[in-house]
Amino acid sequence: MNRSKKNFMDFIPVCNPAYTWDADKKGIVTVHVENKGFYNWIAQKVFKRPRTSHIALDKYGSFVWRQMDGKRNVHEISKLVSAQFGEAAEPLVPRLVKYIQILYQNKFIGYVKRTS
Repeated sequence: MNRSKKNFMDFIPVCNPAYTWDADKKGIVTVHVENKGFYNWIAQKVFKRPRTSHIALDKYGSFVWRQMDGKRNVHEISKLVSAQFGEAAEPLVPRLVKYIQILYQNKFIGYVKRTS
């Protein structure tokens, strides 16, 4: 039985175009999520929840977010993080993989295939 195994480091993350984002002068990214749907509407009316949530990332998350351009794979991003933060980012690969998986599970990013 020939099972093809995919290496997560080869995945190419891309930011979800449904969310807008911006970065401040220090490079800190804030992702803007519009809270849509019936349950969000109720929460907005009853509990005064905001129509748009603003999620500020830390310096590591912001750096990674800005590298997810649909061209770089996780391995390439890990090299950039290492060059930018050095030892402060260690243990780099497990932390980076977990961070990207969380972004994916929460639909902040998707994955694309490399075109070449």
